[in-house]
Amino acid sequence: MKRVILDTNFLLAISQFHIDVFSELKRICNFPFTVCILDKTVDELNSIVSTPGKKDKAAARLVLEIIKGRADIISAGDGYADDLLVRLADKDTVIATQDRELKKRINTLIITIKQKKYLIFENA
Repeated sequence: MKRVILDTNFLLAISQFHIDVFSELKRICNFPFTVCILDKTVDELNSIVSTPGKKDKAAARLVLEIIKGRADIISAGDGYADDLLVRLADKDTVIATQDRELKKRINTLIITIKQKKYLIFENA
């Protein structure tokens, strides 16, 4: 079973564009998978929600509700979230991101949002 790890900016984008990420993942993934999120991502979302004046506060709150009980939390250790995602990316792990710089660093399949409507695979 493969893991699909969703990063922070991807999660905020699905909220912004009103994409049903779980339906879209089922549509494009022709393999068994589990949806995962780094503990650092959850921390980032909680930080956005709790910081006064943050512009993505409502989106972060919505994302936290959407993923509750529907995604496995990965404790990836110390380090910057993007570095941890690069380290975790392998043949059994797909990273979902909108981050251009992160996409350049990952050498496996990537899921991204196309036309603000649906998910697609990008070959790294």
